[in-house]
Amino acid sequence: MLKLSGVIITYNEERNIERCLRSLIDIVDEIIVVDSFSTDKTKTICQSFNVTFIEQKFLGYIEQKNFALDQASYNYVISLDGDEALSETLQKSILQLKNNWEFDGYFTNRLNNFCGQWIKYSDWYPNRKLRVFDKTKAKWTGINPHDYVQLHNVKSEVGHLEGDILHWTYQTYKEIDDKSHYFSSIASKAYFDEGITASLFKLIWNPSWAFFKAFILRLGFLDGKNGFRICYQTGKITFLKYKKLRALYKSSVKTTSSRT
Repeated sequence: MLKLSGVIITYNEERNIERCLRSLIDIVDEIIVVDSFSTDKTKTICQSFNVTFIEQKFLGYIEQKNFALDQASYNYVISLDGDEALSETLQKSILQLKNNWEFDGYFTNRLNNFCGQWIKYSDWYPNRKLRVFDKTKAKWTGINPHDYVQLHNVKSEVGHLEGDILHWTYQTYKEIDDKSHYFSSIASKAYFDEGITASLFKLIWNPSWAFFKAFILRLGFLDGKNGFRICYQTGKITFLKYKKLRALYKSSVKTTSSRT
């Protein structure tokens, strides 16, 4: 039977972290928690479990998660955020996997809880994630804060596990609104650093398409009021990202002009 490491990054997750750890303790052979110096009870809760608790200044979502992978003793890992947990069905799938590991990585669906409601449509489900994998054959990549695991060999076969990663996301409308501003700022800076432009067309079209795709094409309206709110925020964060990106370009032009 192969050995598995559970790898988690945290910051102020006292509301969720115990649930996350309890879903892992009977499944993995070690748990690594990399925490960005939480100011709540996250550290105390983690230390009440048999985990390796490492404090590391936040490096960026992608960088922090790759740092956490490097701390794992075993090559086979389950990577979670502090507000996630394994469903019972997924726990059973992973236990079976320990005796019959076939692929370089495995996808699982992620089921998101928003304001107490499990969201079944829009862009939020099945929300496939590659979170169970051989860390020697994969790494976290993407453009912050949109990180994802990518296998080194793009032609590698990937499996799919039964069950869901349960994700307790925003629990109030204010939370999702605040995070829209926070994540759009990170994304716009990352796009700016990558040289991605923000035309007026993108500012108008991309948010409109993001909302239409989530609400109509992916049936977000079937989740009712909360489904509308999620799809609205999907469009809003896209709008804010490009609005802030345009502001960064204008600011850089002014700075360049003032120096010449």
